[in-house]
Amino acid sequence: MKAETLQSLLESIRACRICADHLPLGPNPVLRADISARILIVGQAPGTKVHATGIPWNDPSGERLRSWMQVDKATFYNENLIAIAPMGFCYPGKGKFGDLPPRPECAAHWRARLHAQLPNIRLTLLIGQYAMQHYLGHRMKRTLGETVGAFEEYLPEYFPLVHPSPRNGIWLGKNPWFESSVIPAFRQVLHQVL
Repeated sequence: MKAETLQSLLESIRACRICADHLPLGPNPVLRADISARILIVGQAPGTKVHATGIPWNDPSGERLRSWMQVDKATFYNENLIAIAPMGFCYPGKGKFGDLPPRPECAAHWRARLHAQLPNIRLTLLIGQYAMQHYLGHRMKRTLGETVGAFEEYLPEYFPLVHPSPRNGIWLGKNPWFESSVIPAFRQVLHQVL
C-alpha cells in the first residue's frame, strides 16, 4: 500500500461523503494546507457563504479574524504559512440559534491523519468551543471566556479565541478585556511564528 501524503489526504478529504445524508447542502469539504504551514486555524465548520465559494473564512467572521491577526488576505490564504482546517469540513445546516455544530465524523475520521501530515505547525488557533473541546478537553476552564482569558496556559502550542462571528458582538461588548488584553498578546505570539 502506498504511503499517504498530504496531497493524497487532501484529495481524499475533498472527496469525502461520510456524512452526506446529514448535510442539507450536500458535501463540500473546505480546507487548505501545505506541509510547510506553521500556523493551523481550527474553527467550527463552514457557513453558507464559505460552502458556496469553497473559500474558508470568506465572510464577515473571516474579516474580523484577519483584523485580529493583523494580516492581509494574501498572507491569510498563503498555505505555505497558514493551514485552515475546521472541526467540520462541510456546512452542517441551520439550527435554532445559528449553524448546527460540526459533524463529529470529520474529527473522528480525518483529524489525526491530517495532523500527521502537518509536521511544521508551531501554533494552533482554537476558534470557538468545538475546537477548544477537541484539543484542550479537560484543560478547558468553566466557561469559554475563562479559557480564552487563560490563553497563556496553553502556549506555545495553542491559542484559544472566541469565534469572530458577528453573533458574538454582544459577548465582545461585555468583555472589553478580550480586545484590550488578549488580542495584543495574540498578535505578538502570532507574528513571532509567522
